[in-house]
Amino acid sequence: MNIEILTSQWSEHELLDSGNRRKLERFGNHVLVRSEPKAWWKPSLPESEWQKADAVNDDSGRWIIGNRNPSREWLMKYGKITFQSRLTDMSKHVGIFPEQSPHWDWMTKKIADSGRKDIKVLNLFGYTGAATLAAASCGAGVTHVDASKPSVSWARRNQELSKLETAPVRWIIDDAVKFVKREIRRNSKYDAIVMDPPSFGRGPDGEIWKAEDSISEFLDLCRQTLTDKPLFIILTMYNLEASSIMLGNIMKDTMKPHGGTVSVGELALKEKSSERVLPMSIFSRWINFSS
Repeated sequence: MNIEILTSQWSEHELLDSGNRRKLERFGNHVLVRSEPKAWWKPSLPESEWQKADAVNDDSGRWIIGNRNPSREWLMKYGKITFQSRLTDMSKHVGIFPEQSPHWDWMTKKIADSGRKDIKVLNLFGYTGAATLAAASCGAGVTHVDASKPSVSWARRNQELSKLETAPVRWIIDDAVKFVKREIRRNSKYDAIVMDPPSFGRGPDGEIWKAEDSISEFLDLCRQTLTDKPLFIILTMYNLEASSIMLGNIMKDTMKPHGGTVSVGELALKEKSSERVLPMSIFSRWINFSS
């Protein structure tokens, strides 16, 4: 099984440097320093370059604003999509994961190449809606599911900014596992599924989610919502002591009745200041060549 390394080509984002468990990035016009547990090496750039950052996320998750006093909210564009990025209290995340852009490109191409106008996509753990809006921008109907009301509100704002208000998107605030089980009972079907489940989490009623215990069963539940002619599944995971090969094995076992092909790999960011590549997450994709 070949392991692919996919790196973002998004001009609005750059990994300027990394090291000492930190990363120096440009998001649009904002240069930020955030923690990065996977950056075990030493930085390439001098500390003086890091000190020019517009904002630094400290160990407590608080943003320390630099001398330029940048706006805490700004817009970024990816193709037809506009995202609102922001510095939020007690979180290092800014509303977008640039390393996932290869997924957006791959997904939109598969939808467009299908030649179908009735594609239905299910985006689970959808966060602020990047994959949802990528699919919607090429004509797919999308059901976006996330248990966080603020994240869904943020995603809907991104929909407005992208001028996709009339796109057929359903916004669902719900636990993903419970939602999928209800969709099975309702016999609801989807042509493609995108999911980015956490490595650990708690459901609304205190249910414990551990990826190593739950992902195989959950993927099989998702499989039961597929149409007779499904297009693809994308599974991405972060903060997991696992290999993409493990995800690929689970994907192969789950999708064996449907045939198709499974690929695996890592999503990574290419450093501007060196030849280094910073690994961010692992993934597995399934594609049905008969669709």
